[in-house]
Amino acid sequence: MSASPSSSAQGAREALAVRLQHLRKDAGLTGRELSARCGWHPAKTTRIQKGEAPPSDADIRIWCAACDAGDQAEDLIATARAVDSMYVEWRRLHRHGMRKVQEDFYALHERTRICRVYVSNVPPGFFQTPAFATALMNQITAFQGTPDDVCEAVAARLARSRFLYEGDHRFVVLMEESVLRFRTADPDAMKGQLLHLLAVMPLASVSLGLIPFTAQRVVWPLEAFYLFDDVQVLVETLTAEINVTQPRELADYAKAFDSMAEVAVYGDEARTLIRAAIDALG
Repeated sequence: MSASPSSSAQGAREALAVRLQHLRKDAGLTGRELSARCGWHPAKTTRIQKGEAPPSDADIRIWCAACDAGDQAEDLIATARAVDSMYVEWRRLHRHGMRKVQEDFYALHERTRICRVYVSNVPPGFFQTPAFATALMNQITAFQGTPDDVCEAVAARLARSRFLYEGDHRFVVLMEESVLRFRTADPDAMKGQLLHLLAVMPLASVSLGLIPFTAQRVVWPLEAFYLFDDVQVLVETLTAEINVTQPRELADYAKAFDSMAEVAVYGDEARTLIRAAIDALG
């Protein structure tokens, strides 16, 4: 497994920095000469070349012009923007509220045929009930201190559940047993959420596996991740959304998912765990 889920973003930043460094060298310029042409301090050039400071669109255009490579500017700008989208803080994504992000997830699910999901904290959004989603999003809004559009965001999140019933979509979900037990919402909302899991399990589009507390681990518990077909993994950390597209890392996430699927329980065994969690609510 990769040491950090942000390694794709850091690797991409470094690759962009190397491309800019090569442009400078191909132009026969030293760092100081490039800095003089760009009209900024040499320390800025050093930070950009080390991948420590992300260049702005204007920085890239100036850099390319200084290297007589203006024709490469737009391609490098597009690359830089893609790198910027790999690791995005939730506070930035939620700066106007959560509704827009939920709508973006809807579009992502709409174009995905097979969505493999691993969660260790809460059920995935497309499985959530209105009461549970409201409780969770209220917590997130309070924690992040971002604008409160919970009602609109919940509606946008719940809209994803239509893909459980419509179109050629497949949802293969692995949950740690802890997801059933964490009191993320009040007892009534938790009970409703657990009953809803029982209701969606028979759907043809759904495969739900639970990893029991007692399972012999082959892969340690991880942060939640969504594998969209075989082209993108979205990892959810406390502070950021991380988008992984590097083939080697995609393969690592798929390997981890397959390994955890082997120790999960399904069908009646999974239902027994869910009913036990319901009974524990009293």
